[in-house]
Amino acid sequence: MSKAFTKETDSSDADDDDVGAGLPPLPPGTRNYLTPAGYQRLRAELMTLLDDERPKIVEVVSWAAKNGDRSENGDYLYGKKRLREIDRRIRFLTKRLDIAEVADPSTHHGKDQVFFGATVTYASADGSERTITIKGIDEADSLKGEVSWIAPIARALLKAREGDEVTLVTPAGHERIEVLEVRYPEPR
Repeated sequence: MSKAFTKETDSSDADDDDVGAGLPPLPPGTRNYLTPAGYQRLRAELMTLLDDERPKIVEVVSWAAKNGDRSENGDYLYGKKRLREIDRRIRFLTKRLDIAEVADPSTHHGKDQVFFGATVTYASADGSERTITIKGIDEADSLKGEVSWIAPIARALLKAREGDEVTLVTPAGHERIEVLEVRYPEPR
């Protein structure tokens, strides 16, 4: 069989949905919850890719293609690779924004029950305290103390109230944690 009729798959091009920067897939049948700020950040990234980055790369690739031999033209080869990366990210963002459900956590301001968007301070059995904010899968940043609403700690805390003790299932076993404080942003 001629090589022209076989499909080659590059590991980076294998699946367009794997471009979520290591994000876990959405659980089947769930919605893609986002805070208003998270939705705006993803939308701004999409618009930047569409309006700024992609046209610049297309221009570079077009210019490089006019220079002759494409097999040894670094601008052409790396430009095409970057263009594929941008297109993949655009498809990913478009899909995620299409199914996004914006949930404003400020609607729960003043309540002591844990819902999406809450900032929760809890204590472990050993007495150590930790504060996390429950956010959407696409916007949570663990370096900032944010966790996805599908994370085990978030699932354990959801619907709990200040003063409640909940059980967190960890690889080391069951751990009891106490909800010390629940906060939400003020309405605008």
